[in-house]
Amino acid sequence: QVELVESGGGLVQAGGSLRLSCAVSGRTFSRYHIGWFRRAAGKAREFVAGLKWSGNITYYEDSFKGRFTISRDDAKNTVYLQMNSLIPEDTAVYYCAASPVATMRGVNYDYWGQGTQVTVSS
Repeated sequence: QVELVESGGGLVQAGGSLRLSCAVSGRTFSRYHIGWFRRAAGKAREFVAGLKWSGNITYYEDSFKGRFTISRDDAKNTVYLQMNSLIPEDTAVYYCAASPVATMRGVNYDYWGQGTQVTVSS
């Protein structure tokens, strides 16, 4: 199994930046893809970015227009989401999750973290 714990959320003004962390553990975690999702109040969950642990391959939802960057620190077993040029519409709970396949579909992710709140003020 895979355990994921998010951290790094908080309150930031528009135009600012945050870096979210996802600490990953479990015997087979390196076989998984780690994805970042977000859910804003009253809206559907949406995919943000993904990372294949083996090979360190990354992919993104195009709508974020290069503002967000996913990366990993292999020594710390941690996946990051760097968020720049934040706007109030980025306000949401951000989750990391693990999937056995490359996908942007949340239903394919077997394990989820608890989420971390990001609030962007205008």
